[in-house]
Amino acid sequence: MSTTVRFVPPGVGAIREYRRSWLVKDLVAGAVLTALLVPQGMAYAELAGLPPITGLYTTITCLLGYAVFGPSRILVLGPDSSLGPMIAATILPLVVAGGDPERAVALASMLALMVAVIMIAAGIAGLGFVADLLSKPTMIGYMNGLALTILVGQLPKLFGFSVDADGLVGEVVGFARGVAQGEVVPAAAAVGLGGIGLILVLRRWPRVPAVLVMVVLAIAVSIAFRLGERGVSLVGVLPEGFPPLTIPAVGWSDLGLLLAGAFAIALVSLADTISTASAFAERTGQEVRGNQEMIGIGAANLAAGLFQGFPVSTSASRTAVAERAGARSQLTGVTGAALIIVMILLLPGLFRDLPQSALAAVVITASLSLADLPGTARLWHQRRVEFSLSLVAFAGVALLGVLPGIAIAVGLSILNVFRRAWRPYTTVLGRTEGLPGYHSVRSYPEAEQLPGLVVYRFDAPLFFANARTFRDEVTAIARTEPAPRWIVIAAEPVTDVDTTAADVLLDLDRALDERGQTLAFAELKDPVRRKIDRCGLTRAIEPQHLFPTVEAAVEAYRQQTGATWGGGGAARAGTVPGPRSSPAPTRQPE
Repeated sequence: MSTTVRFVPPGVGAIREYRRSWLVKDLVAGAVLTALLVPQGMAYAELAGLPPITGLYTTITCLLGYAVFGPSRILVLGPDSSLGPMIAATILPLVVAGGDPERAVALASMLALMVAVIMIAAGIAGLGFVADLLSKPTMIGYMNGLALTILVGQLPKLFGFSVDADGLVGEVVGFARGVAQGEVVPAAAAVGLGGIGLILVLRRWPRVPAVLVMVVLAIAVSIAFRLGERGVSLVGVLPEGFPPLTIPAVGWSDLGLLLAGAFAIALVSLADTISTASAFAERTGQEVRGNQEMIGIGAANLAAGLFQGFPVSTSASRTAVAERAGARSQLTGVTGAALIIVMILLLPGLFRDLPQSALAAVVITASLSLADLPGTARLWHQRRVEFSLSLVAFAGVALLGVLPGIAIAVGLSILNVFRRAWRPYTTVLGRTEGLPGYHSVRSYPEAEQLPGLVVYRFDAPLFFANARTFRDEVTAIARTEPAPRWIVIAAEPVTDVDTTAADVLLDLDRALDERGQTLAFAELKDPVRRKIDRCGLTRAIEPQHLFPTVEAAVEAYRQQTGATWGGGGAARAGTVPGPRSSPAPTRQPE
């Protein structure tokens, strides 16, 4: 008898569990959400270098795609301010001179399809952990740089003119030159600056749809004062109808750059989605399923790419709006998509008189929410090294561009992990009166050691990059005067030993044997013990020198040597050499 396992999309499962009492709340929340989805979708499309209507196409399709395959009941996906510059940086170099909107849309749609393939494949393969490649400090720096890049890039549009420049410095110079040459359109600047101020003020009342209020007032002012006749650029009538299913046509020569951009976008989108999903899951009691989230994001991008859309991510602000409006399920997003479809089909001229500077105001206020200045200040006070990493990531985005910036952020995160493993915290342990166990002599300088015994702790797995650091420190301890008879490795933090480290340990054991000194291990984990067994290390280090606890090792040393406690100091029998032997500033690392 054969058993067939069928995959049931989360959206289908959600229908089975749907409660009738949720219906009104979801419909109301969907209507409220639409008020935010429309202007933001149009604004973020222009941020990505695409026609405003593509933002609405993208919003509709990604909401429907995630509703079927996304596991979260509350998350809202759509065009995102953090992805807009990445999309523009990927597709604009490939667009022919003079700008071809149709080619730009095709490239963006192919980019969305590539992101979809990456996400779905990674989700099936269980690679949700790749979101951890962006550490919090480097992500803060990246987002700060992105916020500055977006803000500067939108300033000309906010003041009613445009500049032709690449990079942050070029855009600053171009904006300053435009202002100096009198290119500012006063009416556009008034609408844009007023829109920013209004949104920031209304944000004090979370239940007020600040963006919608600003957009409605901007349209009213535009109509009343005929701003289109005063040189203010307007959105105009949107194309009527919904696009057909389309396979984007791009050249083979375009795929390389698109693929690089797709990987960067997928990483940022995943990191943003996992963090947002985790935050809202705590409130709603749901469980975050990282791999299924990847498939859900992939499905949303797939749907967007097939209907002239562009890559999407989770929006924390829109999710928060949906939650505050009473959303209970993905029917909220489906309702929003349906209302936007009605608007496109029946009211394509609804935003005809909306000034472009108002859309710039929407983008700029969104960019301000990306920046995390308090988080940057906290890094300065807590960890100067991580503050430096954040600063380098910021400079990478601001000076080199968005895509190099994300590469720098990922590289810095990986290097920071490698740095900690390469030069981990190390210390000598001693016994402290009134405290059970053994503790770092850095945190407790009064800790006592037995004469001739050093208990040394290395807080990292042993592998090829740090094995020689371990060997050098143990060797330095062995050569202190008076020379210790036993060196016990408190190995509980050592979670792995690779073949390079095993060879180094073997050589170290032989060298200490020749000096008449004993190398012993305490608290080796069973998986690590099995690894060093396979490497033949336990044949060189006698089994009687492998102890289950530090206390057992110390007691064995006492029985063999007759050493006794009393009257000692922490540093008599050996200290950790080098610049890291200074007392720790806190007692946390012990």
